[in-house]
Amino acid sequence: MQRYFIKLAYSGSPFNGWQIQPNAPTVQEELEKALFTVLRQKINVVGCGRTDTGVHASEFFAHFETDLDFDVSKLPFKLNCIIPFEIAIYDIWKVSADFHARFTATSRTYHYFINQVKDPFYFNKSWYLHQDLDLDKMNEACQYLLGEQDFTSFSKLHTQTRTNICTVTEAKWVQVGHQIRFTVTANRFLHNMVRAIVGTSVNVGKGKITPKDFNEIIAAKSRQKAGASVPAHGLFLVGIGYPDV
Repeated sequence: MQRYFIKLAYSGSPFNGWQIQPNAPTVQEELEKALFTVLRQKINVVGCGRTDTGVHASEFFAHFETDLDFDVSKLPFKLNCIIPFEIAIYDIWKVSADFHARFTATSRTYHYFINQVKDPFYFNKSWYLHQDLDLDKMNEACQYLLGEQDFTSFSKLHTQTRTNICTVTEAKWVQVGHQIRFTVTANRFLHNMVRAIVGTSVNVGKGKITPKDFNEIIAAKSRQKAGASVPAHGLFLVGIGYPDV
């Protein structure tokens, strides 16, 4: 069996996340349907992660295996002709059997976008929040995210994750015009982690809590201490790090 890697992107708005679910449209389902149509063989696709309903990905990787003989250079074009417009296949190439879309990944980077001015072109790609935020305080608070630590305070409750320990290597807010962008990179992320971090950071920006309070929330290891999760449609998976990609 030959393993193939896929580089793709998608708008999460019409989908209930990446992973196949009963009676709900997902990116994985649409990709597997398109592969079956082109290759005439049932293909199981493994993604590099599991984005939630409404979350977007400007860079996403997946892999599949097959013993079929086909021209891999022509496959992206054929898939793009039939897959929903909200999904784009950028490249497909052969990899070794031990190169795994999820487990070989060394880092993941997310962006979260907040629009401070109503913008009809970004209504489903950012969170509209018409309020001044203190980015200096928010960036001061985010310094407490760096390093290896327990992020239970920013994790969805009652998940099957073995550990809530993650290593965050980057966390910062920047202003770009009337838009604010949060960038965070880590070796792994917990379910709902980025959206909970953003919600708690915004509380710092509003002056509801201090950067020191933010650090104490992390140390508390309690989801009840952190802020509410922000809307999913402002979140983008933008980068996956691999040893050779």
